[in-house]
Amino acid sequence: MINEEAVFYSRVLTELTLSFHILYATIGVGVPIMIMIAQWVGIKKNDEHYILLARRWARGFVITVAVGVVTGTAIGLQLSLLWPNFMELAGNVIALPLFMETFAFFFEAIFLGIYLYTWDRFENQKKHLLLLVPVAIGASFSAVFITIVNAFMNAPQGFDIVNGQLVNINPIIAMFNPAMPTKVAHVVITAYMTAAFVLAAIAAFRLLKGSDHIYHKKALYLTMKLGLVFSIATAIIGDFSGKYLAEYQPEKLAAAEWHFETKENAELVLLGILKNDEVKYAIKVPFGLSLLAHNDPTAEVIGLDQFPEDERPPLYIHFLFNFMVLIGMWMAFLAAWFWLGIRRGWKSVQSRWFRWLIVLGGPLSFLAIEFGWWLAEVGRQPWILRRIMRVEEAATTSNHVDLMLILFCVLYLVLGTGSVVVLRRMFRKNPVERELEDRHAERGSDVR
Repeated sequence: MINEEAVFYSRVLTELTLSFHILYATIGVGVPIMIMIAQWVGIKKNDEHYILLARRWARGFVITVAVGVVTGTAIGLQLSLLWPNFMELAGNVIALPLFMETFAFFFEAIFLGIYLYTWDRFENQKKHLLLLVPVAIGASFSAVFITIVNAFMNAPQGFDIVNGQLVNINPIIAMFNPAMPTKVAHVVITAYMTAAFVLAAIAAFRLLKGSDHIYHKKALYLTMKLGLVFSIATAIIGDFSGKYLAEYQPEKLAAAEWHFETKENAELVLLGILKNDEVKYAIKVPFGLSLLAHNDPTAEVIGLDQFPEDERPPLYIHFLFNFMVLIGMWMAFLAAWFWLGIRRGWKSVQSRWFRWLIVLGGPLSFLAIEFGWWLAEVGRQPWILRRIMRVEEAATTSNHVDLMLILFCVLYLVLGTGSVVVLRRMFRKNPVERELEDRHAERGSDVR
C-alpha cells in the first residue's frame, strides 16, 4: 500500500538533508587537500604565511567536520526510516561501502586530532605535514565510498533477483559498477574545486574589507591557481560523464539536453523554454550532443521517444544541468583570467570589481554543487534503484514524516546558524595580524 503523502514528505526531507549535508561534505572533502598544499608550500618556501594559512584553515575545518558528522548521521537514519523497502531489498549490497565510508571517516578524524594537537611539537615540520596525508586520504575516500552507493543506485549489478529478493550478492562487483568511475571522480574533483574557490572568496573578501595583508594575497593566489587546475580536471571528467550517460542512462542525458527524438547529428541545447512540446529561445550548438555522447559529430543519440512516459526523468533537470555547467565554465574562466593577469601584470585582477567577482564565485560554486546533486538524484527518477524499484515503492507508509520534516528543518537551521556564528567569532577574535605578532614574539623569547 503506497501512502502518497508519506512519499512526498520523504522525498522533501531527503532532498533537504542531502542539500544541507553536501555543503559540509564538500568542505570536508576539499579543504584537507588545501591545508596540505598550503603547509607543503610553506615548508618548501620557508614562508610563515602559508604555514599560518594551513593552521587557520585547519581550525575552521574542525567546525565543519562536526556539523558534517551530524548531517551524515541523519542521512543514515533517514535511509532506514524513510526508505525501509529499499533498505530491505538492497541493504546487504550497500552495507560494505557504507561501512567503509564510516571507517574512512574515523581514519581521517583520528589523524586530524593528532595533527591539530601537535602544532609546534615537531622540529622537522615535514613530519607534521605527513599527518595530513591520512587526513586527506580519509576525507577523499569517505566521499568515494558514499558515492559508490549512489552509483550502485544508478547502475545496479552484482546480484540476482529471485522472487523479488536480491540473492547471490557480490558486493565487490556491485561497488565497481559502470557508474562508479565517473561519479566518484566527478564528486571528488568538484569538491576540491569548490573548496579552492570558497577559500579564494574568503581571501578576496578580506582584501575588500581593507585587510591588505600579504597573507590574504598569498591565500588568494594559491587558491585561485588550485581552482583553475581542478576546474580543468572537472571539465574533462564531465566529458566522460556525458559518454557514460549516453551508453548506460540515455534517458537521463536526453532529458537533461531536451533531446526528444532519436537522431544523428544531434545538437546541444542550452537554456531555452518549452512551449507546446517545442524548444524555444534556446542556444543550439550544431553536432554538440553527438560529440559529447560519442565523440562523433554524426553519431546517433537516443532521444526520449525511446522511453515510456512514466520512465522519463522530469524535464526541468535541463536547467540544473545547464546552470551547473555554466557556473563551472565561468569559474574556470575567472581563475584563468586571474592567473594570466598576475603573470602579465594586469591591473584588472587587483581591482575591487574583480575581487567582488571572486567573492561571488564562492556561493556560485556551492550552487553548482547543489545543481549537480539535484541533477544526479532527480535525473534517476522515477527509480530509486534503476529499473528495479521505483521511489514510491521504496518509501515508508508512516503518517508522521511531516513532523520529522519540521524537526529536521529546526535542526539544520540551528546547525547552519551555529556553525556560521562560531566560525565568525573564531576568526574575529584571532585576526591574522595578531597571530603573526604572537609567533614573532614567541620566536624572540626563544632566541633570548
